[in-house]
Amino acid sequence: MYDIQGYIEAESVSDAVALLASNPRLKIIAGGTDVLIKLRHGQMEGAELLSIRKIKELERIEQLADGTIVIGALATFAQIFHEPIIHNNIPALAEAAVSMGGPQIRNVATIGGNICNGATSADSASTLFALDARLRLRSSAGERVVPVQEFYLGPGKVDLKPDEMLSEFLISPAGFRGFGGHYIKFAMRKAMDIATLGVSVMCKISGDVFREVKIGLGVAGPTPLRCVEAEEFAKGKAIYAETLAGIGRLAVKSTNARTSWRASREYREHLVEELTQRALHVAIVRAGGAEIG
Repeated sequence: MYDIQGYIEAESVSDAVALLASNPRLKIIAGGTDVLIKLRHGQMEGAELLSIRKIKELERIEQLADGTIVIGALATFAQIFHEPIIHNNIPALAEAAVSMGGPQIRNVATIGGNICNGATSADSASTLFALDARLRLRSSAGERVVPVQEFYLGPGKVDLKPDEMLSEFLISPAGFRGFGGHYIKFAMRKAMDIATLGVSVMCKISGDVFREVKIGLGVAGPTPLRCVEAEEFAKGKAIYAETLAGIGRLAVKSTNARTSWRASREYREHLVEELTQRALHVAIVRAGGAEIG
């Protein structure tokens, strides 16, 4: 059933990167909710697995003195959802976390695995895009920090070299302080389903004017994406229903949706236009603005 040729457990990050350097065939496994499915479907023949689940330092969620939020790659979606630091600063990520699978999956699935899988439907991806998250990647040669927007190279492909591992996510206070945010997952079922579309919006306002808007989308293209044209349009605009409608229309222009058995391209584009506006309605209130009728 599972074609596993070897299994090693790393005790520390330094141990893990040394093992990766010594054997480029090793594939990292954490919660296993993605890796085991690939193994079950024969997509990883003769797998040699490196388990990192014992590395406790990778589970941490903390806020540094400068306000930066650090989320370890092994933080589970259950941990993220229940963590006060997340709820108090970036509740949109908590919303994304609780939308992922069911309770059993959220107890073991990790945010690092969710992103390293490279799927455009990853529940955490659109919010991490909207937050301008950065990824710290470690190897025996050192480390590098990569913006999440640059980490995705194509469908199922990420900028992770064979001797590297993701250790943590870094979210700068510039990405969330003063912002209100909201995440919406649209799926065919209300629970335990892959997203037909994921929309995460962050906005900062001054009175009745948008100072900044950030829009992250999942399943609107081969990789998660940001709606740059819509974001630029929103700056300095008065917060009216007509403005939100314009933002929604422009958000569609950034997409490259395709037709699949889950939804047609046209339906996904309709969802982008509509759900971007719905997410903005909530984000505006969370940013301290008034409800828009």
